[in-house]
Amino acid sequence: MNQFGGCPGARMMNFRQQSEIKAPEAGCQISSRLRQWPVQLHLVSPLAPYYRDADVLLTADCVAYALGDFHARFLSDHALAIACPKLDDGQEVYREKIKAWFDVAKIKTLTVLIMEVPCCMGLLQLAKQVAVEAERKAPVKFVVVGVQGDILREEIVHSGE
Repeated sequence: MNQFGGCPGARMMNFRQQSEIKAPEAGCQISSRLRQWPVQLHLVSPLAPYYRDADVLLTADCVAYALGDFHARFLSDHALAIACPKLDDGQEVYREKIKAWFDVAKIKTLTVLIMEVPCCMGLLQLAKQVAVEAERKAPVKFVVVGVQGDILREEIVHSGE
């Protein structure tokens, strides 16, 4: 049996040698694009003012660590919530909160960012189901991020009509 087999989400992978990693220039700090706190889906209120009439980003926990330009490319101008479809308990609460984004907060769009590992698909499936069930419609887009930080796929899964 392969010692690194099993779920791809748990398989150990080393992408580069430590010597290849470049540190940022001294004194250079990149500003965060985070617009609110808290960000964990269990902790957020879907009725918080920053979700009202907003473009919302629902992202799997690991995405921001894999995607080097996460803040600039996706977080800017979005209200955020993070979740782990594999490790988080009580995901029925997630369904209720996402539905409230559509029906009460009247979000403009929902973008779901997930990793390429199979366990992340649960977050996308949940968002798609809620988008269909919600009374108010809004476009839903998803983005699949590779474990090395590349964008593997982007697609609109619900047009909002």
